[in-house]
Amino acid sequence: MIEPSSLYHLEAEAAQQPQHAPLLHVSLEGFMDAGNVRSQVTEHLLEHLEHTVVASFDMDSLIDYRSRRPLMTFDRDNYSSFEEPSLTLYRVIDRSGQPFLLLDGMEPDFHWEAFTKAVHQVCLGFGVRRMVSAHGVPMAVPHTRPIGVTRFASDRELIGDVEPLFGQVQVPGSAEALLHLRLGEAGVDTMGAAVHVPHYLAEARFGDAAVAALDTLAGYTGAALPREELVAAAGLNRAEITKELAENHEAAEVVSALEQRYDRFVEGQRKRSLLAAEAAELPSADEIGAQFEDFLREVSDEGSPEV
Repeated sequence: MIEPSSLYHLEAEAAQQPQHAPLLHVSLEGFMDAGNVRSQVTEHLLEHLEHTVVASFDMDSLIDYRSRRPLMTFDRDNYSSFEEPSLTLYRVIDRSGQPFLLLDGMEPDFHWEAFTKAVHQVCLGFGVRRMVSAHGVPMAVPHTRPIGVTRFASDRELIGDVEPLFGQVQVPGSAEALLHLRLGEAGVDTMGAAVHVPHYLAEARFGDAAVAALDTLAGYTGAALPREELVAAAGLNRAEITKELAENHEAAEVVSALEQRYDRFVEGQRKRSLLAAEAAELPSADEIGAQFEDFLREVSDEGSPEV
């Protein structure tokens, strides 16, 4: 097995004296990201928050170039540039002055287990106690209704009393998912968010889903993250979607059908919750039995002859 420490290189200052950062936000490109949720959030954070590079990963050891085919520029009669794949660890300062780490770049093709060990080494070096991530998943939902989020964590208590949308299922693996598993096993709290993106917007940028992801991450971590600019961009994106649907009647009909289906589902959930609440208010069998015994005792006392 490849030595995990050989997969990354710490910048000189970070290698001499790593600065404490209790939070790691992982953002790996290459797996599922409907609505460009992951990329929107990461671009937004790096654009609006102060950050410095503290480490980089060895992509020659981690990437299959023939399957990815990085772009090169051919300029008239020569090759002039090469878009090198990267996987970079940033130290980011939130708006309250608190630091966190952001791992951004291409998902490794090779050495996943060694990669997770390397990230764990980084966590130990910087004092990371919690890892978070967020991405989009395509769902049969309309963009005109509240954005759903499937929350998951290494410890269920971290996400509170959340009703799971799914039971036990098998899904394609990813390096990010393996990080959740392995870091959780190593004692690092991990929390993730899979934001529900309408399937008809899976290949486009869906701003509202990115806002939902950012809000979920902020709730997980307590970090003071910039929000206003992302919300404004989401509003413009929503207007563009509305305009396109107005010009495409078939797509508008699909959205209308999804709205009706969504509303029926929500109404069904509401009725089920009401029934559950009413059932919870009913006395238990033991309580009914105790009350019946009290009643019989009272009747017996009232019917007894006076002495």
